[in-house]
Amino acid sequence: MRNIAVILSGGSGARFGSAVPKQFTKLAGKIVIEYTVECFEKAHEIDEIIIVSQSEYVDFIWELAQKNGWNKIKKVVCGGDERFFSSLSAIKSLSGYEDSTNVLLHDAVRPLVDHGIITRCISALESFEAVDVVISSADTLVEVYDNGCIKDIPDRIFMRRGQTPQAFKLRVIEQAYYKAVASGKSNFTCDCSVVRSMLPAVTVATVAGSEENIKVTRPIDLFIAEKYIQEKHCSSSVTSGNLSFLKDKVIVIFGGNSGIGNEIMKEALIWGANVNIASRSYNNIDITDIALVEKYLKSVFNIHGRVDYIINTAGILIKKPFDRLSQKEVSSLININYAGAVNVALAAKNILNKKNGMLLNFTSSSYTRGRAFYALYSSAKAAIVNLTQALADEWSADDIKINCINPERTSTPMRVKNFGIEPSNLLLEPKFVAIKSLEVLAMDRTGIVIDIRKDNISV
Repeated sequence: MRNIAVILSGGSGARFGSAVPKQFTKLAGKIVIEYTVECFEKAHEIDEIIIVSQSEYVDFIWELAQKNGWNKIKKVVCGGDERFFSSLSAIKSLSGYEDSTNVLLHDAVRPLVDHGIITRCISALESFEAVDVVISSADTLVEVYDNGCIKDIPDRIFMRRGQTPQAFKLRVIEQAYYKAVASGKSNFTCDCSVVRSMLPAVTVATVAGSEENIKVTRPIDLFIAEKYIQEKHCSSSVTSGNLSFLKDKVIVIFGGNSGIGNEIMKEALIWGANVNIASRSYNNIDITDIALVEKYLKSVFNIHGRVDYIINTAGILIKKPFDRLSQKEVSSLININYAGAVNVALAAKNILNKKNGMLLNFTSSSYTRGRAFYALYSSAKAAIVNLTQALADEWSADDIKINCINPERTSTPMRVKNFGIEPSNLLLEPKFVAIKSLEVLAMDRTGIVIDIRKDNISV
């Protein structure tokens, strides 16, 4: 019995407000549809993948298949103007397959589907001919009349929110769609609704979905999806505290003479890395001078023959009202916190290991919302995040990764200088931040902002 995954990627994304359909927008250094296809490609139960696409993106999808080594993709077919006709196109492409074939239809814009959901769908098809993926609803659902007034409030305990994939025996989904076509009906919300309407005698089972299996329909959904990706790759801890992968690696740390940078140096040395630090106080390397940055990186490269990781922890914080900053302070805040990071990135591009190299930036929790009395610092940290995400897209073709650490308040000399002595239970220890930061170097993802929190969990 064959299991066929159908990825529905025919949407135009008109409501998304992007120049390209939402399934082709960037998410943490990759395209949304790449995450989606990868899950089915890696699922050992899936035998074949069929992708339904707009005609102008068919060749692009085949290019993605070549680039990513997706061997299970057998067909890329054109979709219709509506979801119904895209599913119908896929069903017609399955003509000649056995009636007992299992077909899983999934939205391309649900990039965080997981293997467990796929397994549950296929297992349920051993007993049922149609399966929907659902999750409980935390909200009360309200049924209304056309005028917006409440008609009914069903008991929430029986209500679920539908997701995809939706799975069927090929014979059943074919019959349902062909009957709908013959009846002139196409206004359905999903594939299961076609079966329920056209073949009411067929029982549609349900299996558990996941809160993470979100559908990207608005720009904010990309942010939420990125946080889920971050949690998946960081809370599971790619190294579980074992940093042995650092042995003999060449690391350059800008700002490594104090604070978090200094702790990163100590931990990396323990695990056998070749660590090189650069700072104004240590060896007169000023990151606001790109010539100095380039010269230093080239010297490290000439000594070791490569540079695997570049970590930029350099930064300054001056806490005072915006209009009380001197021009010198304004220049320092902008040049060190942002222009310096740009210089490091520019110099790093041609130095980093082209296979596994990573540039690791540092931001601050203040990047999400400008903070009073350190406006330039927090706005520069927001710029660092944008720089990281943008360069992740630009550098993906070169296999150079760039990520960003976002630690909560950390007990560093810079923080003490600006905030004084604070309760230790409210602050992260620099050593903990250092270990979690070094773990990120083992990630295979790019363009991710990794939050490091006081509860000892990176999410």
